[in-house]
Amino acid sequence: MDEQETRSTHVESDVVRAFIAIELDRAVLNALDKLQVELKREAPGRAVRWVAGDGIHLTLKFLGDVPAAQIPAIRAGLERACQPYKPFGLACSDLGCFPNNQRPRVVWVGVREPGGILSALQQAVEREIAPLGYPTEDRGFTPHLTLGRAQRAASTEELRRLGDLIASRSVGEIARMEARSVSLMRSELRSPGAVYTCLADVALGARRQISS
Repeated sequence: MDEQETRSTHVESDVVRAFIAIELDRAVLNALDKLQVELKREAPGRAVRWVAGDGIHLTLKFLGDVPAAQIPAIRAGLERACQPYKPFGLACSDLGCFPNNQRPRVVWVGVREPGGILSALQQAVEREIAPLGYPTEDRGFTPHLTLGRAQRAASTEELRRLGDLIASRSVGEIARMEARSVSLMRSELRSPGAVYTCLADVALGARRQISS
């Protein structure tokens, strides 16, 4: 496989905290940053811990602690999952909270892909990765981009105001992008915040390497 199809970095630790995601292009990140700035002006100050721009991804599967020695097998699984699918468009639109606006814990922007390719790709990732010891999620896949998470110290009143703010905002479509690859991402928790590193970037529709 050529280097444009799969990008990897050296892993020093025996175990890494990892997840599988579609990385966002700069236009989407800029649109999300602008929306965050607008929400920060109106949201109660202690209600939300906002996610830094480089920490926002379209997560397909969270893996948790992964032995470094297993990364090549995970990458091979991603190659099999991605091979049938060509690049496709995504629309970032709408604003909401998990579990709902009355009990806001996560503030998100939705991701739409009406053709069903995104859902099929996510299911393919699940099928390929599950045999490696990462069980398929019981809950359904709800594609979204996390803008922020409710602070533990937030009061009931602050959370109510946050929920009301999100419910009152109609943002429509804020950005579009083309998904071209799926990445295995490393997450390192540090005091200033999480640091993310791409361990492997697998192109959609890329030819798999066949051993002779």
